[in-house]
Amino acid sequence: MSAQPLGTGRLTTHVLDTARGCPAAGMAIELMRIEGVTHHLVKTVHTNADGRVDAPLLSGSELAAGVYELVFHAGDYLRYAGDPLPEPAFLDTIPIRFGIADIGAHYHVPLLISPYGYSTYRGS
Repeated sequence: MSAQPLGTGRLTTHVLDTARGCPAAGMAIELMRIEGVTHHLVKTVHTNADGRVDAPLLSGSELAAGVYELVFHAGDYLRYAGDPLPEPAFLDTIPIRFGIADIGAHYHVPLLISPYGYSTYRGS
């Protein structure tokens, strides 16, 4: 598989609620750029009815090599969806840290959640 030309890379995400078998609509997600011990907030977005964000989190010249973190506000979503979560919730915010090495590539970071577990992978 060959890399895409520079400037065509992008970062996307989506969230699926595996307990209900549906997209996780309305979840807040923060994108952070990590530099050493410093976290820089890049943007905050919310998932749409399909559990996706309406545009890439980063694309083209915005996409730089480095370490990033997506912080998914799963606890707020699960409470709003009606899950009776204990206080504190087992899962509240879910940080996923990952690296971007090829700025011409598509990095897709999906999240599959339930009140007591989650998984992720590099999607396409």
